[in-house]
Amino acid sequence: MSDRTFYVTTPIYYVNARPHIGHAYTTIVADVLARRHRLLGEKTYFLTGTDEHGQKIERSAAAAGVHPQAFADQVSGSFQDLWRRMGITHDAFIRTTSSRHKLAVQHLFATLYERGFIELRTYTGQYCVSDEAFVEVAPGEPCPECGRITETLSEENFFFKLSAFQRPLIDLIESGQLSVTPETRRNEVLSFLKGGLKDLSISRSSFTWGIPVPEPAASAASQKHVIYVWMDALANYITALGYGSSDDTLFRTFWPADLHLVGKEIIRFHCIYWPAFLLALNPRLQHNSSETPPVLPAEEHSAWARTWLPQAVTAHGWLLFEESKMSKSRGNIVRTETILDAFGPLCPQPEGAADAAAAPPQRDLFAADILRYFLLREIPFGQDGGFSFDALITRYNADLANGYGNLVSRTLNMVAQYFGGSIPEPSLDSPAGDDPARSERRAMAAAIRDDFHTLQERLHPLFDRYAFSDYLLEVMRLISRVDNLLSTAAPWKLAKSSQPEDQRDLATILFVSVQGIRLATALLYPVLPFATARAWAQLGLGSLEEAAASGELKLLQWADLKPGASLGPLGAIFPRADKGLAQKMTDMETPVAPASTPAEPVPAPVAASAAPEQPAAQPTAQPTTPSSISIDDFAKIELRVAQIAVAERIPKADKLLRLEVDLGTERRQILSGIAEWYTPEDLLGRRIIVITNLAPRKMRGLESHGMLLAASQDGGKPHLATVPDEAPIGSRLK
Repeated sequence: MSDRTFYVTTPIYYVNARPHIGHAYTTIVADVLARRHRLLGEKTYFLTGTDEHGQKIERSAAAAGVHPQAFADQVSGSFQDLWRRMGITHDAFIRTTSSRHKLAVQHLFATLYERGFIELRTYTGQYCVSDEAFVEVAPGEPCPECGRITETLSEENFFFKLSAFQRPLIDLIESGQLSVTPETRRNEVLSFLKGGLKDLSISRSSFTWGIPVPEPAASAASQKHVIYVWMDALANYITALGYGSSDDTLFRTFWPADLHLVGKEIIRFHCIYWPAFLLALNPRLQHNSSETPPVLPAEEHSAWARTWLPQAVTAHGWLLFEESKMSKSRGNIVRTETILDAFGPLCPQPEGAADAAAAPPQRDLFAADILRYFLLREIPFGQDGGFSFDALITRYNADLANGYGNLVSRTLNMVAQYFGGSIPEPSLDSPAGDDPARSERRAMAAAIRDDFHTLQERLHPLFDRYAFSDYLLEVMRLISRVDNLLSTAAPWKLAKSSQPEDQRDLATILFVSVQGIRLATALLYPVLPFATARAWAQLGLGSLEEAAASGELKLLQWADLKPGASLGPLGAIFPRADKGLAQKMTDMETPVAPASTPAEPVPAPVAASAAPEQPAAQPTAQPTTPSSISIDDFAKIELRVAQIAVAERIPKADKLLRLEVDLGTERRQILSGIAEWYTPEDLLGRRIIVITNLAPRKMRGLESHGMLLAASQDGGKPHLATVPDEAPIGSRLK
């Protein structure tokens, strides 16, 4: 193994909602990089986890009627379960509610306090609960980052002297010592820095769900404080390695990180706050007064940065669904589980496999490979990218089913049919004579051989630049070249010929095709670990994981798969997917139920300008034998398609949920008595049917403007009347 190390991290995911494919995207990229660096022989550490403190979690837990720890346990568990299903190979999963993390964060805070970089002040300003940050806006104005209305907060705070690090951070980023990519994000960070830095509030006393400020700072305050959630969260990158503990072996081995992978919306926290905290740990900066910290020469900061700052921070773009970023508040989240459940049944089962025992994990890994390939091939890394079920199926069929999978199956089946499953002996350099067809196919085969090594050398830098889409495009071009060789040479025709030269060409064409498949399989391994392992085994090469661990995939040699070697058991790799799978996934996200009478009154959405309160028509229980109504009476009911944008529990109301539904031209509030059967997470993004012309009604001090349609039997679970995504939001049902 090489002496080199590689430490890659994902952001730790906030536990205010269950994971979706936006979270999966970041984690997949980290896993692909970790797998590649392991096969290069580097000692690799891959960290992910969950961020579990802050006012937003405290409020979400209160709305759900549970303790914040129980709330965090449940959502964090859903992330861990999903990463297991997908075969993610992280070395550690950090939780910010773990005792070792808490102690290490307190150690970090106490160190910076002792050195004079943290001091107690009183502050009044506008606070964004969603972003857990103070922002520079007037009272009542929205947050410039997320657009939500801010709250005026006045409290005693501990402040970190962020302003002292403006010049050092500019120097480190402009010199490239702290690499920030892509270029647009680097420019964004530098622009923010050059606009001037203010000292940063790093504690809160208005809520309690967080890590308590340690002594001696705690005794200096008049109130109990918890540490700012971003200092708490960012520190995970070192606390997971044992910083501040009695065993810091991992810290000494892997820190500083080679790469922090982040979403573009949190680039500032990672490229300004986090390196400033780390620079402040330099003992040469120590001082014990409230004066501006001493300024060190740039080379002093540079020397400290080499051993304490991450080498690179790279921001990826957003996944866009229906042209907007996937998020809980927008209600347009696509769950990774939907894709795993939909594609899983396509997974070919080995002959004799016990389906009940072996199929579930294999199906999950097969489907995870499909998602991995789509996200890295379809979306240039660093840019925003669109996601749709139709695009996923189209890319799968084109590149994997009809491309790589078909090439593996037809080539190896011909080797089995014409050569008894043994790799044939090639005759690449024998003269072609004056036969133009023979000359063409031998020239095509020789070009693939000659490009075997140069292709690997050309592709590796693409991986180093995170140009995954370009990398996979080049691998698909290799697959296409081998496919074209087979189509041109037509080995099924050569097999029928009695001429010795045709038989030699048959052996040569299939030998070269097998070598091309071997190379493509090795190159695809970090992206498609499960499917390529199957192809590798069919080539008779044994375990692909062992080949990766031994360094065999680092640089393949031509013809290492020798003539006479036997193939393994053959089988399909990527069966073709039917286009109807897109509708199936849509239905899984928004299951359709029959539209009928609601099980119990479910009031309506909240309009921006609510109608004045008036006596509400009280819905009554449906009689056993309902009386008839005229068609004119029925025509008075206005039914519209709406999408649930917000769903949350109402404190001390066991049966009620507060919903906000999007009607296209307005957003309304509905109070719905379905909390016994549906969690808020179950409802987000669903397209439902709403009665929109009911009189407003007050419940629990909240006004409801409409009613959901649902159906139940004998007081059982109400099934929401939903509609497919194709139904336009706000459209009227007739």
